Amino acid sequence: MTSVTTGEAGNAAAGRWQLPDTLILIFIVGLLAAGLTYLVPAGSFQSQEITEVVAGIETTRSVIDPASFAYATNDDGSLQYHRVALFEGGGGVGFLNFPFEGLVSGSKWGSAIGVIMFMLIIGGAFGVVMRTGTIDNGILRLIDKTQGNEALFIPVMFALFSLGGAVFGMGEEAVAFAIIILPLMIRLGYDGITTVMVTYVATQVGFAASWMNPFSVAVAQGVAGIPVLSGSGLRIVLWFGFTAVGIAFTMHYARGVQREPTRSYSYHSDAFMREQPMAELDNSRWNLGDNLVLLTVIGTLVWVIWGVVSEGWYIPEIASQFFTMGLVAGIIGVLFRLNDMRMNDIADAFKEGAGIMLPAALLVGCAKGILLLLGGADSAEPSVLNSILNSAAGTIGGLPDVLSAWFMLTFQSVFNFFVTSGSGQAALTMPLMAPLADLVGVSRQVAVLAFQLGDGFTNVIVPTSASLMATLGVCRVDWGDWARFAWRFVALLFVLSSITVVLAQLLGYQ
Repeated sequence: MTSVTTGEAGNAAAGRWQLPDTLILIFIVGLLAAGLTYLVPAGSFQSQEITEVVAGIETTRSVIDPASFAYATNDDGSLQYHRVALFEGGGGVGFLNFPFEGLVSGSKWGSAIGVIMFMLIIGGAFGVVMRTGTIDNGILRLIDKTQGNEALFIPVMFALFSLGGAVFGMGEEAVAFAIIILPLMIRLGYDGITTVMVTYVATQVGFAASWMNPFSVAVAQGVAGIPVLSGSGLRIVLWFGFTAVGIAFTMHYARGVQREPTRSYSYHSDAFMREQPMAELDNSRWNLGDNLVLLTVIGTLVWVIWGVVSEGWYIPEIASQFFTMGLVAGIIGVLFRLNDMRMNDIADAFKEGAGIMLPAALLVGCAKGILLLLGGADSAEPSVLNSILNSAAGTIGGLPDVLSAWFMLTFQSVFNFFVTSGSGQAALTMPLMAPLADLVGVSRQVAVLAFQLGDGFTNVIVPTSASLMATLGVCRVDWGDWARFAWRFVALLFVLSSITVVLAQLLGYQ
């Protein structure tokens, strides 16, 4: 995609230089990952069982034994390198295999194939909802009823999504909300970037600063051997603080875009939404059919939140819930002839909505392929990733306590590029970081804090995050344009996180 700044200067700059497409960037990272397999020998850990109590329920979890690391060796005792070939047959992972292998990896419960199918289903379902015209007409009425108070949309939505991330680990669910909110943002004079900020990014701010997230804080504390959900007082303060920073940053950017639309980093990609015809309020339609479609959407969102919080539902169930929403909305649209819908229009809208998600789905699969090039995230299987993890732990262990705490944050931020799952990263890194913290005089609570801040905030920018790429996909924002905007926010969060971790260590946070 071309680089976009403001006015004619931006157009001239775009003519001189093009930012590489996200797929090109992922290909380059894949090339570097393949190169590492020639330089770093493969290693593995043994696992051990730990027991933790969360909300009065005792569970057993398998984690790595930090003292069990060993490099894989050949029969002659030499170090074993799992060098990636240019091409690998028999279902292996060679460099030219990594896009396909990444796309088909995982299961319906997660990355990558499950996430990709999830994206296609919800894209299709909301394509049907948008075809009815109810969302467009509803936006017109919402704007009319809230004239003079539009500025409240951003702080209210950011705070609510951040709370969702803090309480129940909201992330993938933000994709569906972004589809609904994007037309509203464009209509208010904002852009796709603002939509991503108030939905997905807000969830990750809450996720990182959470005091009770069962998928990050609870897991990390259980693995570290400290009371689950302890130290919540400081984390609640951090949630308010980081959420306020996110709101202020988003408001500053959004107001600038509202005053001068060409300042938007997604100005060119937002053209699609700006060019979509939207009736004026006086000519817009609203009838019983629209009420039923709106109730269907709201009911589905409530159903999803209830299922996630109360029943522990995840990707398969959520995808089915949104498919149901699309089906019901399509039938209502046909029965009430909303936008003159017919049966075939349901199928066409579903295919068009799913098609919009395909570019982001490809990026999710290719990003997963990079992890496969490094040997995967299985600690028991010899891999380059395990060796990198062990070496990082050894490096941190030789530093003073405050510097060690800061390097824990830095390491977790970098490691999140390879393992974006909060619970997965906790299971891999905390068994090493917790005893390491004891050795260098860092509080285990601080080690957990470094984990959650490093894990959560870098989800805002790493292209290996399936939820980020899905949200960018539905908002039609290229990752390169997003990175040009988001790096400042990520840098600000990292500076604030560094100050937080250092102060927590100096003040003896337990």
